[in-house]
Amino acid sequence: MSVCAFRAHILHCLKDPGDTTTGDAFEYFADGLLLVENGCVTAVGPAPELLARQGGDVEVVDYSDKLIVPGFIDTHIHYVQTDVIAAHGRQLLDWLETYTFPAERRFADTAHAQEVAQFFVRELLRNGTTMALVLGSVHATSVDAVFQAAADAGMRLIAGKVMMDRNCPDYLRDTPQSGYTESRELIERWHKRERLLYAITPRFAPTSSDAQLQRASQLAKEFEDVYVHTHLAENRDEVAWVQKLFPWSRSYLDVYDHYGLLRERSLYAHSIHLDDADRERFVATGAAVSFCPTCNLFIGSGLFDLREAWRRGMRVGLGTDVGGGTTFNMLQVLNEAYKVAQLQGFSLSPLRALYLATLAGAEALYLDDRIGNLQAGKEADFVVLDRAATPLLARRTDLARDIDELLFALIMLGDDRCIEATYLRGECAHQRT
Repeated sequence: MSVCAFRAHILHCLKDPGDTTTGDAFEYFADGLLLVENGCVTAVGPAPELLARQGGDVEVVDYSDKLIVPGFIDTHIHYVQTDVIAAHGRQLLDWLETYTFPAERRFADTAHAQEVAQFFVRELLRNGTTMALVLGSVHATSVDAVFQAAADAGMRLIAGKVMMDRNCPDYLRDTPQSGYTESRELIERWHKRERLLYAITPRFAPTSSDAQLQRASQLAKEFEDVYVHTHLAENRDEVAWVQKLFPWSRSYLDVYDHYGLLRERSLYAHSIHLDDADRERFVATGAAVSFCPTCNLFIGSGLFDLREAWRRGMRVGLGTDVGGGTTFNMLQVLNEAYKVAQLQGFSLSPLRALYLATLAGAEALYLDDRIGNLQAGKEADFVVLDRAATPLLARRTDLARDIDELLFALIMLGDDRCIEATYLRGECAHQRT
């Protein structure tokens, strides 16, 4: 493949912009050039300088009036809940019973799973998301479908079959043995195939027996490089339920820790209701949290303390948590993240918000050597943002004094209309029409 160049405003984070102890945390090129060869970034920098080095012999895709940023990374989303997004009027446990479980029942049907998976991947790309950590249903067919859809698109994706053997409808119940066997078969079929990775996925502690959590732990020992993905401390009623089901545990997190499921490449969605000992265990083990503000607000679960998590040194990514979350669009999720922080007396800066949606997610997933920014050698997954996608946005960004102000306007006023194009390994995977 020949070298391809993309000319635009270009912005990416090199590390956490909240870390002021080391050098520059981001790069911004008002007239930038991104060079891509064989699916990876070869250089990024000022367009006149890089074009001169190329000697004019390079194909240039001109997005001069647009902003290129790294592809968004969604660290927690249920593809099997796509069709219950925007379902009215329940908190977590009632929401599962009323909407989630009946919707997930349909994924026993392979044709249904494939149709939803294809729509789901298209919707991610339409919203600028180039990497996602995804829950399937209890059915192995659901995971086959979403992996195949991602492979067809050339997308990097992590997914897993939900394991659930109690406190759920009979039609969604597996067993400790079947959950183990089917998960193992999926790992052997999909893990590290193309850009795909597997996550061991007990739904959450209340729906897995001790025996099933032991089997999940066995998988984690047998396949040390796979992920662990589940829910933690989302809702106070849920936390109280876990205490009744596991009376020996010190905390909700301690249940997972007891079974060896707290480690690097473990990601726990929500993690709202934690104490200091829990936070210390996250840091000590290298496990990560997915901050899901749209879902937390919609279902009324509480406010995640992002400032404290970062102060402690926890790894934190951003998640849409569709279908409890109300949008696939990470700009809108950042909009809500900003407001959650405001309610706690913490101002989330525009650059740190971009970090949360890109490089921080890659770090949470231990993929920052491959994705998360536009440094040379990284996979060329990026998004082209239209700063004039709506009349109001165009008016506001025209008045922006610097890149911080422009980025903040995009976060506050932007949505799927801002996604001009989405690229996977330097190839256009979505173009706005």
